[in-house]
Amino acid sequence: MHIPFHKAYITDEEINLVVDALRSGWITMGPKVMEFEKKFADFINKGSSKQIKALLVNSCTAALHLALKSIGLKAGDEVILPTNTFIATAEVVTYFNAKPVMCDIDYDTMLMDVNKLEALITDKTKAIIPVHFAGQPCDMDEILDIARRYNLKVIEDAAHSFPAFYKDKAVGTIGDITCFSFYATKTLAMGEGGAITTDNEEYLKSIKINRLHGINRDAWDRYTMKGSWYYEVVDNGLKYNSTDINAALGLAQLNKAEWMMKEREKIAKMYIDAFKGDERIGLPVVKDDRISAWHLFVIKVKNRNHLIEKLKEVGVGTSVHFIPVHKHPYYRNNFGYNDSDYPVANRVFELSLSLPIWPGMKDEEVEYVVDMVKRYA
Repeated sequence: MHIPFHKAYITDEEINLVVDALRSGWITMGPKVMEFEKKFADFINKGSSKQIKALLVNSCTAALHLALKSIGLKAGDEVILPTNTFIATAEVVTYFNAKPVMCDIDYDTMLMDVNKLEALITDKTKAIIPVHFAGQPCDMDEILDIARRYNLKVIEDAAHSFPAFYKDKAVGTIGDITCFSFYATKTLAMGEGGAITTDNEEYLKSIKINRLHGINRDAWDRYTMKGSWYYEVVDNGLKYNSTDINAALGLAQLNKAEWMMKEREKIAKMYIDAFKGDERIGLPVVKDDRISAWHLFVIKVKNRNHLIEKLKEVGVGTSVHFIPVHKHPYYRNNFGYNDSDYPVANRVFELSLSLPIWPGMKDEEVEYVVDMVKRYA
């Protein structure tokens, strides 16, 4: 049996909407991008007192970059983030010649350890980027309280966390700005894509202008009958806009987002029930006051590298999330991170293994993964 680590759930609905986009003549940013932005914001806003708006871009990396630009990050500033994250979270900080400051993580949840956060704040700190690892929201009340006391911005990295909830609040409605990923392996897959949500009109204005070269009109405005050929560049912008082709994929995925979430929850429950009581296998911990999107199912095992190879031999795809930022040579050499400052992240990295969890997995496939993990753990 061959079970890939991930397989995007693509149906005729996605194919037909992409074909519609191609036939419409709008294959760059156009009406489907605008439709997705509205429907995504509506989805996030359910039950919220805020009026969140969404802007679509071509990656979560772009979203994070634009978010930091919108808050006015400058050279020499510092941004605090967990060391257990994909490198993009730190990378975007360096785009400004600012410094990513690494925070250690909690062993059970693998989220930023809020008990270690305040000690990292200096007079150069501008923002905090909590990363909602594996789909579980961070301890947002504590993070927001610290941010308010030190006048810091909170930009959530929600690449793993659509849809997820913290104390009945949807991720995307909590911090100052939230950034989502719609990469091929994510819980909503566009191939490539990302979104930014906020209710701050100044941030929205900055992000909208800067996702397309700093131009004061987007392509939709300029090339429809209501538009004009004339435009002005009002900021030093970037090329981060999405396309109607990607948005078409996103619209179809959004229609089944709740069903796909239930599918991942079902698989997670099957894993938890099967591994419960096996002392060789550490299970993910989700706190009672939040709902995870279950983008990842991460176990902890002592023989992680051996298990990866054995599972590969029997056709089970796995991955590791993540090599901590402080361990990468570029970041270690340029920012002087000391390995001993991150004991929990180091230990978690040695043990962590991500198992397949994707909509469409058959029960017998989940059971096969369980059997192979138990055999070789």
